[in-house]
Amino acid sequence: MRIGLGFDVHRYAPGRRLVLGGVEIPAPFGLEGHSDADVVLHAVMDAMLGALALGDIGQHFPNTDPAYEGADSAALFRSVWAMVRERGHRLGNLDVMILAERPKIAPHTRAMRECIARLCEADVGRVSVKATTLERMGFIGREEGMAAQAVVLLVRDGEEDA
Repeated sequence: MRIGLGFDVHRYAPGRRLVLGGVEIPAPFGLEGHSDADVVLHAVMDAMLGALALGDIGQHFPNTDPAYEGADSAALFRSVWAMVRERGHRLGNLDVMILAERPKIAPHTRAMRECIARLCEADVGRVSVKATTLERMGFIGREEGMAAQAVVLLVRDGEEDA
């Protein structure tokens, strides 16, 4: 078994689409970033790369490379998932926490879970997505941006997991 932890944060950016967990969320803002700034998929990718001691997404998809400008994070995710599969692992389970004051996340968690499960070739029951506010404290509480953290368990192909 391999366990990884991921974290990502982005500022709010008016006039951009808000994409979380591969799902477009209706909002008057998106997130600032070189790619589509999907904090959820970025945190999950970092967790997976960390579980396999392969660094972080910045090493694999640097924001200094014009090839990744405006990139669809789901496409980047597929590249990371290919690294997981090439090394003989599959998803045991995944837990994501989104930290944001707005928009309301709960109505969209099922769609995010389904999207992430599809990307990981896994049953949706292996993927958890939830959210919390920071009770108006700090930069997230002041509605300057949002963050996500993820923990992932990868298991070797052919091995049992709980």
